[in-house]
Amino acid sequence: MNTEGQEPAGTPPKAAKPSDLKPRILTAAILAPLAIGCVFFLPPVGFAIFLAIVISLGAWEWAHLSGIENQGGRVAYAGVVALLLYISWQIPFHWVLILGALWWVASLRWVFNYPESAREWGGTPVRLIMGLLILVPAFAGFNTLKHFEGSSGYILYLFALVWGADVGAYFAGRRFGRRKLAVKVSPGKSWEGVYGGLATVTLIAIGTSLYLGGGLLFMVGAVLASCATVMVSVLGDLVESMVKRHSGIKDSSNLLPGHGGVMDRIDSLTAAAPVFALVLLLAGVQ
Repeated sequence: MNTEGQEPAGTPPKAAKPSDLKPRILTAAILAPLAIGCVFFLPPVGFAIFLAIVISLGAWEWAHLSGIENQGGRVAYAGVVALLLYISWQIPFHWVLILGALWWVASLRWVFNYPESAREWGGTPVRLIMGLLILVPAFAGFNTLKHFEGSSGYILYLFALVWGADVGAYFAGRRFGRRKLAVKVSPGKSWEGVYGGLATVTLIAIGTSLYLGGGLLFMVGAVLASCATVMVSVLGDLVESMVKRHSGIKDSSNLLPGHGGVMDRIDSLTAAAPVFALVLLLAGVQ
Protein backbone atom coordinates (compact mmCIF):
# COMPACT_ATOMS: atom_id res chain seq x y z
CA MET A 1 0.00 0.00 0.00
CA ASN A 2 1.07 3.56 -0.56
CA THR A 3 2.69 5.51 2.24
CA GLU A 4 2.55 9.22 2.75
CA GLY A 5 6.14 10.05 3.59
CA GLN A 6 6.70 12.69 6.24
CA GLU A 7 3.77 15.05 5.66
CA PRO A 8 1.87 16.01 8.83
CA ALA A 9 -1.67 14.85 9.39
CA GLY A 10 -4.20 16.86 7.41
CA THR A 11 -1.82 17.73 4.58
CA PRO A 12 -3.74 17.34 1.29
CA PRO A 13 -2.20 14.87 -1.17
CA LYS A 14 -0.22 16.40 -4.01
CA ALA A 15 -1.51 15.79 -7.52
CA ALA A 16 0.80 13.62 -9.60
CA LYS A 17 2.44 15.42 -12.50
CA PRO A 18 2.47 13.78 -15.96
CA SER A 19 6.28 13.71 -15.75
CA ASP A 20 5.96 11.68 -12.53
CA LEU A 21 3.45 9.25 -13.98
CA LYS A 22 5.50 8.25 -17.04
CA PRO A 23 8.33 6.46 -15.15
CA ARG A 24 5.80 4.99 -12.72
CA ILE A 25 3.73 3.45 -15.52
CA LEU A 26 6.81 2.27 -17.42
CA THR A 27 8.28 0.59 -14.33
CA ALA A 28 4.98 -1.13 -13.54
CA ALA A 29 4.64 -2.27 -17.15
CA ILE A 30 8.01 -4.01 -16.88
CA LEU A 31 7.83 -5.39 -13.35
CA ALA A 32 4.29 -6.79 -13.38
CA PRO A 33 4.80 -9.17 -16.35
CA LEU A 34 8.24 -10.12 -14.98
CA ALA A 35 6.82 -11.07 -11.59
CA ILE A 36 3.85 -12.97 -13.02
CA GLY A 37 6.11 -14.72 -15.55
CA CYS A 38 8.40 -15.89 -12.74
CA VAL A 39 5.39 -17.21 -10.80
CA PHE A 40 4.12 -19.26 -13.75
CA PHE A 41 7.23 -20.40 -15.57
CA LEU A 42 10.09 -20.75 -13.10
CA PRO A 43 10.59 -24.09 -11.32
CA PRO A 44 10.77 -23.99 -7.50
CA VAL A 45 14.56 -23.55 -7.39
CA GLY A 46 14.53 -20.82 -10.05
CA PHE A 47 11.68 -19.07 -8.28
CA ALA A 48 13.59 -19.24 -4.99
CA ILE A 49 16.65 -17.65 -6.62
CA PHE A 50 14.56 -14.87 -8.15
CA LEU A 51 12.88 -14.27 -4.81
CA ALA A 52 16.21 -14.28 -2.98
CA ILE A 53 17.49 -11.54 -5.30
CA VAL A 54 14.42 -9.38 -4.67
CA ILE A 55 14.57 -9.89 -0.91
CA SER A 56 18.31 -9.23 -0.80
CA LEU A 57 17.69 -5.89 -2.53
CA GLY A 58 15.02 -5.22 0.09
CA ALA A 59 17.59 -6.06 2.78
CA TRP A 60 20.04 -3.57 1.27
CA GLU A 61 17.33 -0.93 1.60
CA TRP A 62 16.35 -2.03 5.10
CA ALA A 63 19.93 -1.54 6.28
CA HIS A 64 19.56 2.12 5.29
CA LEU A 65 16.25 2.35 7.15
CA SER A 66 18.06 0.88 10.16
CA GLY A 67 20.63 3.65 10.20
CA ILE A 68 23.50 2.13 8.22
CA GLU A 69 24.70 4.84 5.86
CA ASN A 70 27.80 3.32 4.23
CA GLN A 71 27.43 1.03 1.22
CA GLY A 72 29.76 -1.60 2.66
CA GLY A 73 27.55 -2.08 5.71
CA ARG A 74 24.39 -2.20 3.62
CA VAL A 75 25.87 -4.79 1.25
CA ALA A 76 27.12 -6.84 4.22
CA TYR A 77 23.61 -6.88 5.74
CA ALA A 78 22.14 -7.97 2.40
CA GLY A 79 24.72 -10.75 2.34
CA VAL A 80 23.72 -11.90 5.83
CA VAL A 81 20.07 -11.97 4.78
CA ALA A 82 20.95 -13.94 1.63
CA LEU A 83 22.81 -16.48 3.80
CA LEU A 84 19.81 -16.81 6.11
CA LEU A 85 17.56 -17.33 3.10
CA TYR A 86 19.79 -20.21 2.01
CA ILE A 87 19.71 -21.69 5.53
CA SER A 88 15.91 -21.38 5.66
CA TRP A 89 15.78 -23.30 2.36
CA GLN A 90 17.45 -26.24 4.13
CA ILE A 91 14.99 -26.53 7.03
CA PRO A 92 11.21 -27.09 7.20
CA PHE A 93 9.58 -23.84 6.21
CA HIS A 94 6.81 -24.09 8.80
CA TRP A 95 9.18 -23.18 11.64
CA VAL A 96 10.13 -19.98 9.85
CA LEU A 97 6.47 -19.23 9.11
CA ILE A 98 5.54 -19.60 12.78
CA LEU A 99 8.38 -17.27 13.75
CA GLY A 100 7.16 -14.74 11.18
CA ALA A 101 3.55 -14.92 12.40
CA LEU A 102 4.68 -14.39 16.01
CA TRP A 103 6.72 -11.38 14.92
CA TRP A 104 3.76 -9.71 13.26
CA VAL A 105 1.60 -10.23 16.35
CA ALA A 106 4.35 -8.70 18.52
CA SER A 107 4.86 -5.73 16.18
CA LEU A 108 1.25 -4.62 16.61
CA ARG A 109 2.02 -3.05 20.00
CA TRP A 110 4.97 -1.09 18.63
CA VAL A 111 2.92 0.36 15.77
CA PHE A 112 0.03 1.60 17.88
CA ASN A 113 2.32 2.91 20.64
CA TYR A 114 4.54 4.90 18.27
CA PRO A 115 6.46 7.18 18.86
CA GLU A 116 6.86 6.07 22.49
CA SER A 117 7.65 2.52 21.33
CA ALA A 118 10.71 3.76 19.43
CA ARG A 119 12.58 3.67 22.72
CA GLU A 120 12.40 -0.13 22.47
CA TRP A 121 13.19 -0.64 18.78
CA GLY A 122 14.73 2.61 17.53
CA GLY A 123 18.35 1.50 17.85
CA THR A 124 20.12 0.19 14.76
CA PRO A 125 20.69 -3.38 16.08
CA VAL A 126 17.00 -3.90 16.86
CA ARG A 127 15.91 -2.49 13.52
CA LEU A 128 18.33 -4.84 11.77
CA ILE A 129 16.77 -7.78 13.63
CA MET A 130 13.33 -6.51 12.64
CA GLY A 131 14.44 -6.72 9.02
CA LEU A 132 15.43 -10.36 9.46
CA LEU A 133 12.03 -11.16 10.99
CA ILE A 134 10.28 -9.48 8.05
CA LEU A 135 12.34 -10.70 5.10
CA VAL A 136 13.27 -14.30 5.91
CA PRO A 137 9.69 -15.45 6.74
CA ALA A 138 8.48 -13.73 3.55
CA PHE A 139 10.93 -15.90 1.58
CA ALA A 140 9.67 -19.00 3.38
CA GLY A 141 6.05 -18.00 2.78
CA PHE A 142 6.34 -17.56 -0.98
CA ASN A 143 8.40 -20.72 -1.36
CA THR A 144 5.86 -22.68 0.67
CA LEU A 145 3.16 -21.53 -1.74
CA LYS A 146 5.39 -22.44 -4.69
CA HIS A 147 5.59 -26.04 -3.47
CA PHE A 148 1.81 -26.50 -3.26
CA GLU A 149 -0.05 -28.25 -6.03
CA GLY A 150 -1.50 -25.45 -8.11
CA SER A 151 1.13 -23.08 -6.70
CA SER A 152 0.67 -20.35 -9.31
CA GLY A 153 -2.99 -20.00 -8.43
CA TYR A 154 -2.26 -19.57 -4.72
CA ILE A 155 0.43 -16.95 -5.36
CA LEU A 156 -1.74 -15.00 -7.79
CA TYR A 157 -4.60 -15.17 -5.30
CA LEU A 158 -2.31 -13.66 -2.67
CA PHE A 159 -1.40 -10.87 -5.10
CA ALA A 160 -5.10 -10.31 -5.80
CA LEU A 161 -5.85 -10.06 -2.07
CA VAL A 162 -3.15 -7.50 -1.35
CA TRP A 163 -3.70 -5.44 -4.50
CA GLY A 164 -7.48 -5.66 -4.19
CA ALA A 165 -7.33 -4.52 -0.57
CA ASP A 166 -5.09 -1.65 -1.61
CA VAL A 167 -7.57 -0.46 -4.25
CA GLY A 168 -10.58 -0.89 -1.96
CA ALA A 169 -8.84 0.92 0.88
CA TYR A 170 -7.85 3.80 -1.38
CA PHE A 171 -11.34 4.51 -2.69
CA ALA A 172 -13.13 3.89 0.62
CA GLY A 173 -10.61 6.03 2.46
CA ARG A 174 -10.92 8.88 -0.04
CA ARG A 175 -14.71 8.80 0.09
CA PHE A 176 -15.49 7.92 3.71
CA GLY A 177 -12.23 8.24 5.64
CA ARG A 178 -12.75 9.98 8.97
CA ARG A 179 -11.22 7.91 11.80
CA LYS A 180 -7.45 7.63 11.55
CA LEU A 181 -5.95 4.16 11.78
CA ALA A 182 -2.52 5.09 13.15
CA VAL A 183 -2.19 8.84 12.73
CA LYS A 184 1.34 9.10 14.14
CA VAL A 185 2.60 6.39 11.78
CA SER A 186 0.68 6.95 8.55
CA PRO A 187 -1.68 9.96 8.67
CA GLY A 188 -3.45 9.13 5.42
CA LYS A 189 -4.80 5.74 6.49
CA SER A 190 -8.23 5.41 8.08
CA TRP A 191 -10.36 2.67 9.56
CA GLU A 192 -12.89 3.27 6.79
CA GLY A 193 -10.14 2.49 4.30
CA VAL A 194 -9.44 -0.77 6.13
CA TYR A 195 -13.13 -1.68 5.98
CA GLY A 196 -13.19 -0.89 2.27
CA GLY A 197 -10.18 -3.14 1.73
CA LEU A 198 -11.79 -5.95 3.72
CA ALA A 199 -15.04 -5.59 1.76
CA THR A 200 -13.11 -5.89 -1.50
CA VAL A 201 -11.23 -8.94 -0.24
CA THR A 202 -14.48 -10.55 0.91
CA LEU A 203 -15.90 -10.18 -2.60
CA ILE A 204 -12.72 -11.68 -4.08
CA ALA A 205 -12.91 -14.65 -1.69
CA ILE A 206 -16.61 -15.25 -2.38
CA GLY A 207 -16.13 -14.97 -6.12
CA THR A 208 -13.19 -17.36 -6.06
CA SER A 209 -15.12 -19.85 -3.92
CA LEU A 210 -18.05 -19.81 -6.32
CA TYR A 211 -15.69 -20.24 -9.28
CA LEU A 212 -14.05 -23.25 -7.63
CA GLY A 213 -17.40 -24.74 -6.73
CA GLY A 214 -16.72 -24.81 -2.98
CA GLY A 215 -19.54 -25.18 -0.49
CA LEU A 216 -20.61 -22.77 2.24
CA LEU A 217 -18.00 -23.99 4.71
CA PHE A 218 -15.24 -23.57 2.11
CA MET A 219 -16.48 -20.06 1.34
CA VAL A 220 -16.55 -19.02 4.99
CA GLY A 221 -13.05 -20.38 5.49
CA ALA A 222 -11.79 -18.55 2.40
CA VAL A 223 -13.28 -15.26 3.57
CA LEU A 224 -11.80 -15.59 7.08
CA ALA A 225 -8.37 -16.63 5.82
CA SER A 226 -8.32 -13.86 3.22
CA CYS A 227 -9.37 -11.15 5.67
CA ALA A 228 -6.80 -12.31 8.23
CA THR A 229 -4.09 -12.22 5.56
CA VAL A 230 -5.02 -8.70 4.50
CA MET A 231 -5.13 -7.38 8.06
CA VAL A 232 -1.56 -8.57 8.50
CA SER A 233 -0.60 -7.00 5.16
CA VAL A 234 -1.86 -3.65 6.50
CA LEU A 235 0.37 -4.16 9.53
CA GLY A 236 3.33 -4.83 7.23
CA ASP A 237 2.73 -1.50 5.51
CA LEU A 238 2.43 0.29 8.84
CA VAL A 239 5.66 -1.21 10.22
CA GLU A 240 7.66 0.02 7.24
CA SER A 241 5.97 3.43 7.47
CA MET A 242 6.85 3.57 11.17
CA VAL A 243 10.51 2.77 10.56
CA LYS A 244 10.75 5.24 7.67
CA ARG A 245 9.13 7.98 9.74
CA HIS A 246 11.53 7.32 12.62
CA SER A 247 14.47 7.39 10.18
CA GLY A 248 13.24 10.53 8.40
CA ILE A 249 13.23 8.70 5.04
CA LYS A 250 10.40 8.98 2.53
CA ASP A 251 11.27 6.08 0.18
CA SER A 252 13.32 3.01 1.00
CA SER A 253 15.45 3.78 -2.10
CA ASN A 254 15.11 5.02 -5.68
CA LEU A 255 15.73 1.66 -7.35
CA LEU A 256 12.32 1.64 -9.02
CA PRO A 257 11.64 4.88 -10.94
CA GLY A 258 8.31 6.36 -9.90
CA HIS A 259 7.79 3.73 -7.19
CA GLY A 260 10.56 4.34 -4.68
CA GLY A 261 12.31 1.20 -3.53
CA VAL A 262 11.75 -2.54 -3.44
CA MET A 263 10.53 -2.45 0.17
CA ASP A 264 8.00 0.23 -0.75
CA ARG A 265 6.47 -2.23 -3.22
CA ILE A 266 6.63 -5.44 -1.18
CA ASP A 267 6.02 -4.25 2.39
CA SER A 268 2.46 -5.58 2.48
CA LEU A 269 3.42 -8.83 0.73
CA THR A 270 6.27 -9.54 3.15
CA ALA A 271 3.72 -9.66 5.95
CA ALA A 272 0.94 -11.39 4.02
CA ALA A 273 2.97 -14.23 2.48
CA PRO A 274 4.07 -16.11 5.63
CA VAL A 275 0.66 -15.75 7.28
CA PHE A 276 -1.22 -16.88 4.17
CA ALA A 277 1.11 -19.87 3.73
CA LEU A 278 0.80 -20.84 7.39
CA VAL A 279 -3.02 -20.64 7.26
CA LEU A 280 -3.05 -22.91 4.20
CA LEU A 281 -0.73 -25.41 5.88
CA LEU A 282 -3.00 -25.48 8.95
CA ALA A 283 -5.96 -26.03 6.61
CA GLY A 284 -4.24 -29.11 5.20
CA VAL A 285 -3.27 -27.75 1.79
CA GLN A 286 -0.36 -29.69 0.23
